[in-house]
Amino acid sequence: MERFAFIIHPISARRDASRKFPWARFLPEWLLEILLLRMESRVISHIEGVRSLTGAEAEGWFIGCPLTPRQFMSLPEKIVLPKVIQAAKIAEDLGANIVGLGAFTSVVGDAGISVSQAVKIAVTTGNTYTIATALEATRKAAALMGIDLSKATVAVVGATGSIGNACAQILSAEVPKLILVARHLEGLHSLANDLRRNTSVSCSRDVNSALKKADVVITVTSAVDAVIYPESLKSGSVVCDVARPRDVSPLVAKARPDVLVIEGGVVSVPGNVKFNFNFGFPAGTAYACMAETMILALEGRYECFSLGRRMKVARVQEISQLAAKHGFSLAGFRCFERALTDEQIAKVRLAAEKARLKVT
Repeated sequence: MERFAFIIHPISARRDASRKFPWARFLPEWLLEILLLRMESRVISHIEGVRSLTGAEAEGWFIGCPLTPRQFMSLPEKIVLPKVIQAAKIAEDLGANIVGLGAFTSVVGDAGISVSQAVKIAVTTGNTYTIATALEATRKAAALMGIDLSKATVAVVGATGSIGNACAQILSAEVPKLILVARHLEGLHSLANDLRRNTSVSCSRDVNSALKKADVVITVTSAVDAVIYPESLKSGSVVCDVARPRDVSPLVAKARPDVLVIEGGVVSVPGNVKFNFNFGFPAGTAYACMAETMILALEGRYECFSLGRRMKVARVQEISQLAAKHGFSLAGFRCFERALTDEQIAKVRLAAEKARLKVT
């Protein structure tokens, strides 16, 4: 039996705490964050029933790191990093051979390198498989919306981050025009210069103006609040939101029926998996970053597969092959925490076609 662990944290102090403590919904977010700061990392649940197509089996644990995204981004690293390391050491004590860093635990500090140096087990961020599934989902969604990627303009928001950087590198060989968006132009220009050998590339710090030109958007920032709003998006476009918390405002779902928003990195897990914890997904499915940790465990690859600020593009193909070998696959489309049916996607495409006719 292979063993793994995965570190999670609350996205919203009130919403997530109230799942276990109903009284938490009556307290303000700031007070709950103070309480979280005083808590220690702990085991949230035991994960059972992960079974590969090869017959290999794995069990694991969710370890909770009690900080919200806002705390990860605002508190000093000397406060945040020890909490992540404490969670990783719990995984080590439980007998896990690899631990995955979820959401903002993979962003803090040097993106997992210091955590890996503090424990005796392998550490991975799961970013490589997140990249693979985000791109797979984006390609499929674009096809359903009638978008030919070989003729499309694609924007990557958060292009200087580890996931955005790799997505941009891979897409530069598939699309004629890329728009790279991030807060700091220096890093953007460096990446753009590398990619111009393959395609036309432009850079922007202005999300709104950039997205108005894009047929397809992949967004993966470390922002605490939404950065993409209804007025920013081109009619008929596809937006793959890989970020947690989500980069796309829920207002888009209400105001833009002509835009297809999908969540990146939702994966079907092989076997009869029981997470014994509700993180808002249908039974048998998980985030791709969680799935990467399981895949490596089933493969017996107890190594630091995805660490640091730069992901190796070659490893995206490698983890995709390992995922297929063990029976992991894209779990359909979701939009704002709900499943998207083929009929709903067809309605979005029809709304986009009607909007284009009004313009012409």
